[in-house]
Amino acid sequence: MNRRGARIGTRRGERGVTLLELMVVVAIVGVLSAIAYPSYLSYLQRGNRSDATRALMLYGQAMERCYSQVFTYVGCAAVPAVTTPTPSPNRYYTVTLTAATATDYTITAVPAGSPQISDTLCTSFTLSGSAGQSATGAAPNPSQFCWGAN
Repeated sequence: MNRRGARIGTRRGERGVTLLELMVVVAIVGVLSAIAYPSYLSYLQRGNRSDATRALMLYGQAMERCYSQVFTYVGCAAVPAVTTPTPSPNRYYTVTLTAATATDYTITAVPAGSPQISDTLCTSFTLSGSAGQSATGAAPNPSQFCWGAN
């Protein structure tokens, strides 16, 4: 109060925010969150797929370098870590060399961490010396979709 007995900073008729106004704001924020979170999760999954493709391409290049030196994929010392399940660089996928013959190899990446485990569009990535890039999942034409050809 000031010297005249009036309150400072308040005007006649101003009372603040009502509970109804507050609930409307909370409802609007809730609706926006319900729409935004799934979109954000999808964005993260799409971005993290590059972790699998990058790891597969790096290991595939190592296999090809080895083949160019010894003319077989069997026993390539350049890729010893991939014979056992190995995490991808960002640890969203587990990469494994599932088959290596004298003339072919197959390297597979499967989701290992969140949020990629819930990615149903691209459930696994494969790189083969003879068949090239492929993928499995619920996406239409998953090989093109998951490897980023779209």
